[in-house]
Amino acid sequence: MVTSNQGKLKEFRHALEPLGFRLHHLPEDVDEIQADTLEEVVEACVRDLRARGIRDFVLDDSGLFVNALGGFPGVYSSYVFKTLGSEGILKLLEGQKDRRASFRCCIGCSVDGVGEFNVSQDVEGKIIGEKRGSGGFGFDPIFMPDGFVETFAEMPIDAKNRISHRGKAIKSFASTLSERTAGVDR
Repeated sequence: MVTSNQGKLKEFRHALEPLGFRLHHLPEDVDEIQADTLEEVVEACVRDLRARGIRDFVLDDSGLFVNALGGFPGVYSSYVFKTLGSEGILKLLEGQKDRRASFRCCIGCSVDGVGEFNVSQDVEGKIIGEKRGSGGFGFDPIFMPDGFVETFAEMPIDAKNRISHRGKAIKSFASTLSERTAGVDR
């Protein structure tokens, strides 16, 4: 897996290894393009890695889309988290009644003999008024998914992976990869 985020690597391994997929960390630097969608970012990263001769990899891009902020930080979530953190998003939302938000994950891959493909999934929820929980990473302590009273950061990884944007995208990815690699050693 191509990522600098150890939290993502942990979630991917937790979900994919029981399904028989061996996942190794690939510490490649990939410049993310400025784009309007996560899918555009992922597709550009896949093309970049393939052009460098790198094969058999998976990567993802995820974002937090806050309704009251016009979808911000969206595709810029990683940068916004590094510069403003969860506290910055909470400050931007001070006084806002609409705290609806969604997380989106796009997973892309390139596998010799299988090709390139990507899958995307979302989870709806809201931004709560303060940070809660010590698990997860990124904006997890301020995001509460619909139908739950816990933030992602308060959930055990199994519970989070069942309902999160990344968990759902990983399931979709694993299903598509399984279909395409039926009968091939993984």
